[in-house]
Amino acid sequence: MATPPSLKIDKLLQALEQAEIGQHPVEVHGALVGLLCGGVEQGRGAWIKPLLELMNDGQALPPELLQLVDELFQDTVARLTDVEFGFVPLLPEEEEPLCDRVEALSLWVQSFLTGIAIIQPKLGQASDDVREVIRDLAEIAQVEFDVGEDEESENAFNELLEFVRVAAILCYQEFGPELPHGTEDNGAILH
Repeated sequence: MATPPSLKIDKLLQALEQAEIGQHPVEVHGALVGLLCGGVEQGRGAWIKPLLELMNDGQALPPELLQLVDELFQDTVARLTDVEFGFVPLLPEEEEPLCDRVEALSLWVQSFLTGIAIIQPKLGQASDDVREVIRDLAEIAQVEFDVGEDEESENAFNELLEFVRVAAILCYQEFGPELPHGTEDNGAILH
């Protein structure tokens, strides 16, 4: 199994800072997943140009950073297409303060929505389920950062995180490439 995405944050953050790109790794991953879930062409590096538009005003990335982003892309595609890999948004680990994780989730969702909106011209004509989750994600993107460090807040965060995870998979199933037979999500249902 590939390295869990959360273990890549520090390495990606360092590479972004060295390249003087004012994006956080969660924003890069959110935009990347948004592009993928919006149906960006995955072959021949076609996904790179729209991602560069979002994260670096269309400017090229240093080779080391581009390599990290490509690895993140490959890992994300594997996780979205194979439920056994378990797609999850790239977020700080559970040991980080909850307020930081909530802020990171909000940034991830904002970037996801931007990515999917620029690549999917028929978003308004999506299925009712996808339009509903997009509306719900827009609300999550506006979540307040003043949260308590208690079990109730932690549980609420985990519910939001699971919703975001399943919403991304639902969008990928609708707009992404047709999955080979036998790799469909095993009944991910939104409630």
